[in-house]
Amino acid sequence: MASNYKFSSEEIAAIKAARKENKDKRADARLKALELRAEGMESAKVAQATGFHPAYISRLVAKYRDHGLEAISGNHYGGNHRNLSFEEEAAILAPFKARAEKGELVEVSEIEDAYRQAVGHSIGTSQIYYVLHRHGWRKVMPRSRHPKKASEEVIETSKKLKPKSKN
Repeated sequence: MASNYKFSSEEIAAIKAARKENKDKRADARLKALELRAEGMESAKVAQATGFHPAYISRLVAKYRDHGLEAISGNHYGGNHRNLSFEEEAAILAPFKARAEKGELVEVSEIEDAYRQAVGHSIGTSQIYYVLHRHGWRKVMPRSRHPKKASEEVIETSKKLKPKSKN
C-alpha cells in the first residue's frame, strides 16, 4: 500500500541536516531511508538501497508524520532505567551496611521497603538484588553444620576407640 504523504522541501532539508549532524549509524540508516523516500523513491527501491523491509519504510514515514523527526533520529532503544543514582542507592544502603557490619541480620525485605519509599512507587524484588549486586553485597549465611561432619554415631564410636591418656 503506497503512502500518499508528500514531503515539503523544508522537511527534506531538515532530514538532510539531521543526517549530517547525526553520529549514530542506526539512526543514520533510518534517516537515509526517510530521505530517499522523501525524494520520491518507492518503498521497494528504498528497501533495496537500505536493506530494510518495504513495510518498515512505510512505518518510518508514518512515524515521521505522527511524531516528527525526533522519533526517527533519536535513540529509541532503552537502557539504564535506574530509579536512583549510584550515590543515592549507597545512601539508602548505608544504615543496613552498618547493621550488617555489627553482625546483625539484614533482610532484603527491609531494604526493599526503604528503596520503595525513596523511589515512591512499587518495584520488583529482583531490582533490589541488582542494586545489592551493584554495590558489592553478597549473601553470607553461617552454616548450621559442616557438610563433612560425621554423624553422632560415628563420633561416639570413635571416642570409644581412642586410648585413654595416662597422666
